[in-house]
Amino acid sequence: MGRLYLLRHAKAAWAEPGGRDFDRALAAAGWDEAETIGGAMRESGYLPRTVVCSPARRAVETWQGVAQALGQKASDALMSQSLYGSDATAYLTIMRNNGDAEALLIVGHNPMIEDLAFAHARQGDEEARGRLARGFPTAGLAVFDFARPLYEASPRDASLVAFVTP
Repeated sequence: MGRLYLLRHAKAAWAEPGGRDFDRALAAAGWDEAETIGGAMRESGYLPRTVVCSPARRAVETWQGVAQALGQKASDALMSQSLYGSDATAYLTIMRNNGDAEALLIVGHNPMIEDLAFAHARQGDEEARGRLARGFPTAGLAVFDFARPLYEASPRDASLVAFVTP
């Protein structure tokens, strides 16, 4: 009934001297990761209907690279400050508040993305679960199907379909 994509931002450059963590851009390798994961999403038919993205520069740039590969408009993403510097509970709230979407993509940060993924990966594809258990790398994508709409889903309704890394 619902599909959730959890995408960790791609590899970021170090902060400029005196710069804020929030303003860190993608490294060249991060742009490659974003385009690669976007291409993998396109090839697998992993197409989000709604995108909620952290406004941190590295997350926005990750979504821009993915959107380009998917042929979507990056400007259509909803920005949520709650995805930067919060906890997994805030991510869960965003999932539920946007749970009327058939396919929701959340672009965010660790450890929150990883925490939410681990909480929902109790069942599903064994290989994907094993790969996820080893950690959630930059530009990693966890794909979950839910037996209920996302606005009322719980971890017991989730099944990990795939864990894709660039």
